[in-house]
Formats: sequence, structure tokens, C-alpha cells
Amino acid sequence: MVWARGWFDYGGAPWFFYQISIIVGLFLAAKLAASRIEPLLETRARQIKGHPGLLRVVVALLRRIDWLVFTVFLLAALILLRGVTWPSRSYIISIALSLSLAWLFASVLSRIIRNRLAARTLGWLAWIYAAFVILGINDDAAAFLDYFALPLGQIRLSALTVLKATLLLTATVWLAVVVGRYLDERVQSSEELTPSIRVLIGKFAKIGLVLFAGSVALSSVGVDLTALTVFSGAIGLGVGFGLQKVVSNFISGVIILLDKSIKPGDTISLEDTFGWIRDLRARFVSVVTRDGREYLIPNEDFITQRVINWTFRDDLVRLDVEFGVSYDADPHKVSQLAIQAALTVPRVEADRRPVCWLTAFGESSLDFVLRFWVHEPQQGLTNVRGKVLLALWDTFKENGVGIPFPHREIIMKQGFQSRPVNTG
Repeated sequence: MVWARGWFDYGGAPWFFYQISIIVGLFLAAKLAASRIEPLLETRARQIKGHPGLLRVVVALLRRIDWLVFTVFLLAALILLRGVTWPSRSYIISIALSLSLAWLFASVLSRIIRNRLAARTLGWLAWIYAAFVILGINDDAAAFLDYFALPLGQIRLSALTVLKATLLLTATVWLAVVVGRYLDERVQSSEELTPSIRVLIGKFAKIGLVLFAGSVALSSVGVDLTALTVFSGAIGLGVGFGLQKVVSNFISGVIILLDKSIKPGDTISLEDTFGWIRDLRARFVSVVTRDGREYLIPNEDFITQRVINWTFRDDLVRLDVEFGVSYDADPHKVSQLAIQAALTVPRVEADRRPVCWLTAFGESSLDFVLRFWVHEPQQGLTNVRGKVLLALWDTFKENGVGIPFPHREIIMKQGFQSRPVNTG
């Protein structure tokens, strides 16, 4: 190749070795300087609060501080040599400067991606491509990769096409995910939309952007999307049979968001699970119980089973507490005392005044039911019942109202004789 012969001839010149020596010396000096600078800058970087994306980039830049100093040293050496000698005698330094800048940008910007393996792979691929362009061998490398091809009907699948498609698909999908996450955060912060509509718009935005990014990436490398219709149809049929539950849960999730039956923050009961909804996902609903457990319930269960939504219309819930008092008590006074006791509990709603009704003349007590409304059911219901019962106990004890309990009498009849036990 022409470029290989040119590099071979240039490598025999004395200034080639001088430049290599300068580059090695500057790199060692940059390593030494970076060991002194990095601790100082790291202390300032730890003061960044509330910006995780910016902090990730700053940390990545700190980890490459030696390359940053090395780039600065190369730039200074290039300017100095260009001022005192021929440009050809600083050609290697200019290439090293370009490669160092490309590596610095590729390694730092790739750290925006949270997945470490994907970040490193994308960084290395981006730097290799930049290196081919800087060295002027990108056309030869492209022709070499395009030589290895596999014809698939109307599609010619070469190694170059696969590489381009992988890079473009990774970059566009990552960009779509970032934009989708940003749009989702903006939608979630909107006060004008209901929680269900926020989740629905966020999910459709993310999925739509990813599909659009994938189609753009494949079209950019020359892949005819219409040729993939039959193939995608076969895959869709296989997925439809093999992943029926996944598809069913996804469709159920869309139905839940459209009919607004449940939304984040609602307090629900499903079979033995009682808790509040933390998040609505494409496949499941996250429900957090009072004991801190998080249940991931499939969306299909919220469509096919009976669900109690305690906060469907509002966040007020009515509770009943049953109790009994002795027949010596005045039932009118008992009702008043019970209502007053319920109103002393903080979470009992005062605007909807509690009521107390006499329900039955029991065998040993006058039976009552106390009904009251509470707000914020996600804070628990059993604790409110317990506090109301304690308030009833204290109030009845102060006012001399007795709470009966069953008595048992044992009557011993005369003439009862015990039979001797035969132990023989």
C-alpha cells in the first residue's frame, strides 16, 4: 500500500525518533503531573450535588487527567516545534495530539452511558474509527471490511454494514433512551395531567423513540426495511405464541392506563395484598405494603381479578369499629362518648362527622358500631382502628361505662362419684 511505504520511508529519518522520544518524555511528565493535580480536583468534584450526569462526566475526566495534561503538553510542543523548524519534523507529534484528543473525547463522553461494558466498547470503537480517519486509512479499512459479505436474498450483509449498523443502532437507541427519559421526567412533573396519563405518555414516548431510532439507524446503513417484513412477521408469530403472558401483561398495562382504574399513589387490595402503588410498569405493577415488602403483581391480575381501590375517587376511607357496653349504661350517652373519642384520633376526618349506632341487644351487652372516615389510607388502617379502640377505652373508663365480658359458671351436682381407675 502507498501509505505503508510512505510511513516506512518516514520512519527511517532521524526526526522520527526525536519526535518519538519527545512524545514518550511528555507522557511520563504528564503522568507525574497528573498524580499531583488529580487529588486537588477530586476534592472540588465531590462538592457537586444534585447533578449525577455532570458528576459522572467530571469523574470520567478526572480519571483521564493524565491524558488531558499529555494533550496540553503535546499542543505546547507542537506550537514550539512549528515555530523553530519545518512542519514535517513535527508530523508525528501532530498525529499523537489528534489521537490523544480523540481518545480523551471518546473515553469521557462514553462514560455518560451507565453500562460500563457498553461504555468501554463504544469508546474503543469510536476511537478506532477516529484513528483510521486521522491516519488516512479509513477508506482501505472500509474496503477490507466490505470484502467479507454474505448475500441474503436482496440484502448484501457485509462486515462493514454490520459494524456500521451496530454503531449507529447503539448510538441512536442510547440517544432515544436519554431523550425518552428526559421527556418522561418532564411529563411526570406536569400538574395538569393525571398520574395515569403521565405514565401512559411516558411509556409511549420511550417505546416510540426507540423504534424510530432503530428504523433510522438501519435505513442509514442501506438496509431495506421492507425486505425484513416476512422475517419480522415470522418472529412476531413466534413471539406471540411463546410470550403470550408477556404480551397479555403489556396490553393489560395499556388498558389500565387508559381506563385510569389505578394510578401511582393509590391504595389497593388484591387478594391478601394491601398496599399503595409505587409504579406502573409495562409488565407489572409495583405495590408496597405496610411492612416494607414490594410486590410485583402482573398487570393481567388487575384486569381479571377483583381489585379494591381505596382511593379511586378520593383518599377518604370509611372504617367500622364494633364494641359492646353493659346494660347499665345509657345508650344515648354511649353514642356521644364514642363520637367524641373518635374525634380525638388525628387521622379521623372531622368534616365527615363520625356516627355511632346501636345495632343489637346482645346476650350480655348493648352492641354498637362506630363509623368514621380517615384520610391517607396508605399510612395504614389497622393503626387507626387501634387508636380509636384505645380512645374508647379511656373515655368509657373516665365516664364509668362498663365493657362486659363473658362469665362462665360451673355447677357441681351432688351424688357424683368418681370411678376408680384400674391400673392392673
